[in-house]
Amino acid sequence: MSDESTNRKVKDSVFVDLFGKDKTAPENFLSLYNALHGTNLKIEETELVPEMIDSVMYMTYANDVAMRVNGRIVVLIEHQSTVNENMPLRLLDYVTRIYDRIIPGRDKFKRKMIKIPLPEFFVLYNGTEDVPAVSEKRLSDAFEREDGDNTPPALELVVKIYNINAGKGDDLLQKCSVLKQYTELIDLLRYSKQRAEDENRAEPFTWAVREAAKRGILSEYLERKAAEVINMFSMEYDYDADIAVQRDEAMQLGLQRGLASSIKNLVRNLKMSVTQAMDALGIPQEARPQYTALLKQI
Repeated sequence: MSDESTNRKVKDSVFVDLFGKDKTAPENFLSLYNALHGTNLKIEETELVPEMIDSVMYMTYANDVAMRVNGRIVVLIEHQSTVNENMPLRLLDYVTRIYDRIIPGRDKFKRKMIKIPLPEFFVLYNGTEDVPAVSEKRLSDAFEREDGDNTPPALELVVKIYNINAGKGDDLLQKCSVLKQYTELIDLLRYSKQRAEDENRAEPFTWAVREAAKRGILSEYLERKAAEVINMFSMEYDYDADIAVQRDEAMQLGLQRGLASSIKNLVRNLKMSVTQAMDALGIPQEARPQYTALLKQI
């Protein structure tokens, strides 16, 4: 693996590698496609063209897996461990960028209709929240409407969501062995992380990958790419942690700005001094310089 791919400027995941980039990705993707569609396409009879949008900087948005199937269908598959209500909007952005890439710009101005690949949108969810086995999200749910306005939307995008956790996604998992083994690897990783926290042990990713190989889970893949998989897991979980920290920091800043506004209102409306307002709101002495600085910004 190159230095660039280990410096956290590039965010990749095991799921993306398995179904979109590894040398076995075409077979893995087709197995998943067949499981989702109830078909039995053969790899030697099927044309698959990757249509992923690469991320070039850490924490920039890119789609997970997209393939053109026999030139007629563009299938976009996202893997999520948290519930995201904005997936239809994100997938609209992704498929638009894919169409821009595969359709020559001048062709859009021709008088004759251009045939474009049919898009399909899937999310595979394996987080810990209680999510239905199969559900849908629609772009139209996000449209601002007047109460009682039931006019059919002029634009729609439907995302089918599959919960691939054991006990929820068993039907799909039984149809796609690679996906089933991937979820088993994730389960081992979760167990290993919990064990590491409980027992103050390091290297949960290494243990999970080694244990999976022992159990015959993705054995050929892990034999070739164990070190890369450990690194991808490490980057992936660092990314998730960074997002969580940023979310918490943003929330904290919002609360602080709200309190600073309260200080300002007390000063303006009740003619208090800043010190009196801080006293009234119970702001500790050590935090007051921070609020003084915030008051200058609002």
